[in-house]
Amino acid sequence: MELDMDRFRQIFLQECAENLEVLEAELLALEAGLADDDSINKVFRAAHSIKGGAGTFGLSEMSRFTHHLETLLDELRSGQRQSTPALVALMLKATDVIAQMRSDAEAGGNGSSPNAEDISQQLQAALGKGEAALPDTAVATTATTEGADWQLEFVPHADMLASGNDPVRLLRELAELGMQVKQCNFGRLYDADYDPQLCYLSWSLTGPGDIDESEILEIFDWVEGECDVNLSRQTTASPAPVLTDAEPLAVTAAVSSAQPQPVASEPPKAAAPARSAPEQSIRIDIRKIDQLINLVGELVITQSMLASLEGTDGEDTQERLARGLSLLKSNTKALQESVLGIRMLPISFAFNRFPRLVRDISQQLGKDVTLKMVGEHTELDKTVLERIGDPLVHMVRNALDHGIEMPDARRNNGKDAGGTLTLSACHEGGNVVIDIEDDGAGLDKQKLWNKAVEKDLAITRDRRIDEFSDAQIYDLIFAPGFSTAAAVSDLSGRGVGMDVVKRNISDLGGSVEITSKLGKGTRFRIRLPLTMAILDGQLVAVGEELFVIPLINIVESLKLDTDCLIKAGGGVVFYQLRQQTLPVVWLSELLGTRGEPGPIPLLCVVEAAGRKLGLVVDALLAQQQVVIKSLEQNFRRLPGISGATILGDGQVCLILDVPGLVARRMAQGGKADAVTAA
Repeated sequence: MELDMDRFRQIFLQECAENLEVLEAELLALEAGLADDDSINKVFRAAHSIKGGAGTFGLSEMSRFTHHLETLLDELRSGQRQSTPALVALMLKATDVIAQMRSDAEAGGNGSSPNAEDISQQLQAALGKGEAALPDTAVATTATTEGADWQLEFVPHADMLASGNDPVRLLRELAELGMQVKQCNFGRLYDADYDPQLCYLSWSLTGPGDIDESEILEIFDWVEGECDVNLSRQTTASPAPVLTDAEPLAVTAAVSSAQPQPVASEPPKAAAPARSAPEQSIRIDIRKIDQLINLVGELVITQSMLASLEGTDGEDTQERLARGLSLLKSNTKALQESVLGIRMLPISFAFNRFPRLVRDISQQLGKDVTLKMVGEHTELDKTVLERIGDPLVHMVRNALDHGIEMPDARRNNGKDAGGTLTLSACHEGGNVVIDIEDDGAGLDKQKLWNKAVEKDLAITRDRRIDEFSDAQIYDLIFAPGFSTAAAVSDLSGRGVGMDVVKRNISDLGGSVEITSKLGKGTRFRIRLPLTMAILDGQLVAVGEELFVIPLINIVESLKLDTDCLIKAGGGVVFYQLRQQTLPVVWLSELLGTRGEPGPIPLLCVVEAAGRKLGLVVDALLAQQQVVIKSLEQNFRRLPGISGATILGDGQVCLILDVPGLVARRMAQGGKADAVTAA
């Protein structure tokens, strides 16, 4: 059986990312004085796992680099060294280098980093100071054996290969240290029925006495319990041993050379094929798997129940059939929810990056900022989680740069010198709500308006600030190129980013709203759907066509009163709905549908990004959950359409992109933008 090492490599890279998160989180806790002995042990174990895994998969540079970090951590946990802010900062930099190496390995590289050499030298310099403080007893022990060559007996257990560990790899690493194979022992091979999946060989090696003992033993850290290792000093100086076997094994020749060479007995390897995209995976709580299996069992029982009715014509057949179908519907819905739950991940996967981000940016800006995170266990779909990360980063950077004031300014305003940034998440209805809230200076409406006038944004032409609501003024920061920063920095100030943030959130089917109080702070509230695979929709008829409008976007539906229609210039039409004036579009005209309009037109009021729009349809049909199918994979992106679904009768039905329709209508409406004020 051939082991799929590429698959194991992907698992290692995933575990490496998790260990890097542990490293960063615990180092930050150490810097803040919140770490205990268990924290330091966790950091050490994370570094140790990365080093061992990197060595197993041939990422030697990563393994050697992590070794220096691991040694520092070992001295910390043993009490030989005390933690200092400078030391933690250095170890955080080392964590960044390992993350770069991991990214390089994930991209198909050999796990290198352009910063590795510099940080490695700093780590070794730090270790040099530590070694000078080692106890005298350790130095004495070394002195008594200095000069004697090493002798190593390496006996792999028969089942070592089953775990994916290869003795030849260990021999190559020993060869890199200068250890040479003295003898390959294959006596066990003659005493057993040969099984190609087991290991029967063992090796005797020697090496110069100036090799550090820990470096030799570290090679075997990853195979602890899978082999027997006996390392000792030779008692008398002797010339380098020679091979005693008359016929040297190819593997011996390979590992005894100064540079690692391919095993001679192996057939020449073909050119490596083009590397495919990394396999994506997701870790799932075993309880979710168990629940899924139970539901499948219920479905099988229901199927058997329905199958037993085949060919029967009893009086109670219809009643039993109805019960069976009802049970089938219930089990199918539970199965659907369970399967969707498998893709649900806690938002902590997105939040975990922020402690380090806030620390680094705060130090860069000279601010004192405390980060609070609430609701990290709130779950949302993996796809949504992956795509919301970058917008969150941008909003946090903006809050740190523009929102929270400098310590002196805060004191002058009667605040604590240190600011607070709060990230929170919770479920609300069928959505996930994420808040990014700071206690900074807040948004100055007049300043925003003046900047918008200065930039001659269309919304400001021939208008006054008092014609707009607070929310509309705050929304100006989402305009492309809009910035009130006095100077451009590497963090912000170019007016690039917030428009992209809003567009990315809209692409996810979400929305963002701002509330702010001058001098008190600002809150960005993001609403996102739990999943992008299934949505609750309202089925509507337009002529002969059917469309789905996401229920999350529908505010209300009513009969269209033609007396409330207001025609403006350029063919723009509005609807007077109580105290509001809404722009209106006829879907039949917008989408070019076939068929005659219905006798009683209906107005479906939808909302996206804080703006409302009236959609005229011919009939409101059922509300139902629909499975979203992407059109872009087989066709092209259609304006106003977010995807398609297949109805119960097999009919294909398009799903309306409400944010896109609203944005399109606002772009066409010109002055009408302001008239839509709620």
